[in-house]
Amino acid sequence: MSVRKNARASQGKAKMFMVMDAITILVSVVIATLYRKHTGAVVGAREFWHGKLVHGRPMGILLALLCFFAVSLLMTSKRLNLYMPARLNNALHEQRLSIQACLTSGLLLTGALYLVHAEDISRTIVLVTIGLTCALLSIRRLISRFLLYRSYAQGVGTRNVLIVGTGPEAQALRHHLESIQHLGYSFKGFIELPGATPCLAATPNGVVGTLDSLFQQARKFFVDEIFFTAPYERSLIQDALAQARTQGVDLRIVPEMYDSLTWNNPVEYIGQFPTIPLHRSEVPEVQLILKRIFDMISSAFALVLLSPLLLIISIAVRMDSPGPIFYLSDRIGKKGRVFRCIKFRTMVLDADKRLAEMKHLNEREGILFKITDDPRITRLGRFLRKYSLDELPQFFNVLLGDMSIVGPRPPIGSEVSEYKLSHLRRLDVTPGITGLWQVQARQDPSFDSYISLDVTYIENWSIWLDLKIIVRTIGVVFAGTGT
Repeated sequence: MSVRKNARASQGKAKMFMVMDAITILVSVVIATLYRKHTGAVVGAREFWHGKLVHGRPMGILLALLCFFAVSLLMTSKRLNLYMPARLNNALHEQRLSIQACLTSGLLLTGALYLVHAEDISRTIVLVTIGLTCALLSIRRLISRFLLYRSYAQGVGTRNVLIVGTGPEAQALRHHLESIQHLGYSFKGFIELPGATPCLAATPNGVVGTLDSLFQQARKFFVDEIFFTAPYERSLIQDALAQARTQGVDLRIVPEMYDSLTWNNPVEYIGQFPTIPLHRSEVPEVQLILKRIFDMISSAFALVLLSPLLLIISIAVRMDSPGPIFYLSDRIGKKGRVFRCIKFRTMVLDADKRLAEMKHLNEREGILFKITDDPRITRLGRFLRKYSLDELPQFFNVLLGDMSIVGPRPPIGSEVSEYKLSHLRRLDVTPGITGLWQVQARQDPSFDSYISLDVTYIENWSIWLDLKIIVRTIGVVFAGTGT
């Protein structure tokens, strides 16, 4: 296993941060130049283009020096591991490395200026550029870290962890993961090794399974990473590694007796704990960020554009039948998180209480419940459901981050309690307002088809697939196929 293969999952996000750093450098140069020249942005751009910004210096030389400084800073930052996941470093250490990278690159820039005899280039511009770059990069990283910590505190973006082993190392690692906030880990339990004394079985969040059921427990607890803390037979570690690749679960070991299994693999510190990553699942982080940005912009635009319709429907629901305008229900989201899903009320007030007496009328197979002429649905509710208008308030859930525009539908708790382990795969991603099942098999009563299409979406997800589903959803809505 090469270092390149292990690091491939985080390359996309690292490149994005490198682009942001390059933009920061450009902004710093522009501000420093305008400050020194006491000129406006338009005039400064014109002078730069015509080579008059620095007398006697053509645009090519200035651009070359700018690119040299940018490349120096990016390469120095990369060498100092500033593009690694933020949870692997604390804030103070990251700030120190940022300043070190800026000053090192600044020294290289001044050396380059000396070699090309650029005495006519203002040293004030150079010093202000280096200082501004240092300040802006530090501020950007502090803001990014603050937002990351806040999301961790809300349980968003944390990584669920199982620890294989129950010895002192395993207990120390658990304490370490739980006590350091910026690591962003959520401990789910220990996996007991054969022959080990079950000393932790009675403790809260203790032993949850054995090595034979490792990946069943990983699925049950939506685990992102597995840590091996005790030396074990090399063949078993290799078997676990093969399954981790298949399941898309990251695998780390606390280095001690794994010999050639860890050759050429980097040591990464989780807080103070040295670990060696054997496998990282490939998470398209940049695409997921773009998906989230698209969700926020689209949902905000939709709520503004549809606000008159939302108001009309709210008044109509209020007048049609007694009860609240909105129906709030607890739904199960990504990795089993519970959130309140909001819809326009389409049923009578005691609909939930009458559900048990109507179970025998269910027209769907398995867990899902649906009947064609449900007597609990109001007159207006039937129309809203036909054209999926009852789901419009879920754009608020999208804005809050509980849902996405496209994704598997969020199930209720009673459905999830009947899921098999394989069915939990559909909870690996953020649920959506629409999805592949809605546009392909909405009238199909089969629960297996429901699960199969959701898993197909997850395994083949891309921004392009989301756009195609959105376009097809528009046709489905106007066709009035909802029930």
